Parts: sequence; structure tokens; C-alpha cells
Amino acid sequence: MGHDANSIALCRSTELVDSGLAVPFEVRYQGQTCWAFAIRFEGVAYAYLNRCAHVAMEMDFQPNRFFDASGRWLICATHGALYRPSTGQCASGPCRGGLVKIAVSESGDVVRWHTGAQLQPAVF
Repeated sequence: MGHDANSIALCRSTELVDSGLAVPFEVRYQGQTCWAFAIRFEGVAYAYLNRCAHVAMEMDFQPNRFFDASGRWLICATHGALYRPSTGQCASGPCRGGLVKIAVSESGDVVRWHTGAQLQPAVF
């Protein structure tokens, strides 16, 4: 995915460090304003709604911290569910399916997220 009218600049590429802190952003998903986050895993940027698939609540145990101690899994601080960083699919713990993935692209040292029918910028 390249730069187009349906993409929104999120952060500089250098702000996302492998298995490091996430960059949060607000979105409207299915008409509801909620938080999302972008991470980098094995050199690739990914983004998801900050909503556990088990119970729709935010997952980070400290602000913008989603990776477990190993840096290999995204973890829900409340339920302990583990998700694959590259797909958002549940690997273990109490969850149903996986995280809601948000399309991202990276070019010119900028990470952009892409809108869709169910996913729009938050309205202020």
C-alpha cells in the first residue's frame, strides 16, 4: 500500500522499535471512538485496535506496552491472552479469534495507517 487519500500519517519510522513501545492513535471503528496502537516486530510495522478479543477492553499493562517480557508476543494485561504480533491471532489464553488488524504502510521514513469502511479517523 502506498500513500493515498485513504492513508493517514501516524509516526516516523524511527518511533517504532522492534518489540518496543507502541505508538497509540485514536480511530472510529464501527462508529465508536477507540484507541489503536502501532508496533514493530521483526522489522515490520503492524497496527491493531487496543481491544482484547476476549473482552473488549484495552490491553496495555503500562502506557503503550503491549509486548510480554520475551518481546515475542502481544499480551492482554487483564486476561493474559497472548497474540501473534505479525497477525494479531490468539496464540494462547482466553480469547476468541484475534485482534482487529489495521492496515499500515511505511515509506519515506513515515508509517501511515489506512482507513476503510469500518475504520475512520476519530472525530474531534
